[in-house]
Amino acid sequence: MKKSLIVTGILGATIMVSCVSKKKYTELEGNLFKTQTELATTEQEKAELEEKMQIIENRVAEFNSRINSLRDTNDALTMQNDGMLSLEGATVMSKNSKEKMKQTLANVDPEKLAQAQTLEDSVNLAVEYNLKKNITATSEEGQENEIEISIDQTVVMISVSDKLLFNTGSYRINSKADPLLLKLAELINAEPSLQVMIEGHTDPRTISTGVVQDNWDLSVKRATSIVRKLQEDFNVAPEKMIAAGRASYMPLVENDTPENMAINRRTRIVLIPDLDMFFAML
Repeated sequence: MKKSLIVTGILGATIMVSCVSKKKYTELEGNLFKTQTELATTEQEKAELEEKMQIIENRVAEFNSRINSLRDTNDALTMQNDGMLSLEGATVMSKNSKEKMKQTLANVDPEKLAQAQTLEDSVNLAVEYNLKKNITATSEEGQENEIEISIDQTVVMISVSDKLLFNTGSYRINSKADPLLLKLAELINAEPSLQVMIEGHTDPRTISTGVVQDNWDLSVKRATSIVRKLQEDFNVAPEKMIAAGRASYMPLVENDTPENMAINRRTRIVLIPDLDMFFAML
């Protein structure tokens, strides 16, 4: 009887343990499923967040690239602006050119310099001084007074007295004009884009010979003589040059004295440089 009770107790306990374990297992299994579901949801959310983060990082990288590009552009423009100086509105010149201009103006006639009202006036004076100094470097003493240079905007006009180029009533060039024409040719050849017009001017006295019909004819023949000389002897490209004659119809002064008529007998060389070359003349 005692043995039977023991067996019965063991069986009861076994059944009770078995029942508790199954319930616990079911509960654990439910918790596991829930955890797995939550984990799957979390992993999906993580993947979505990582994808969004990658998009954000790509955008940030793109924005940083744009910012760096803009910064580089800004730095370049700043450096460019630092090196430039306004000159009469939209025209600009470098600070280096301004320094050269100051050095040149130190040699300019004080009376002329006192008449300079604007920065453009000062630049024109500096260019005029350097051009005249360069062109007359090989001239004989006193000949520099026979050459006048004026500037309108960036158009350079060089007037040369006929006594440096021609004999009276003639269109044949004197050999003593070669150094002057060589300097002009060097200036013209220095810039491919430079355009040049050679103008002949006379006084109003009537002329008529076997080879010269009148002042129109003489003024044109003088211009073409210089153009031909520059082309054939000094290798100036002919397509850069224009030959023109003005006869006596654009005098600088009244033709009322021999001295004034001498002033009006001239050859004018008109140079039309681009802005960079104009500043290079400083």
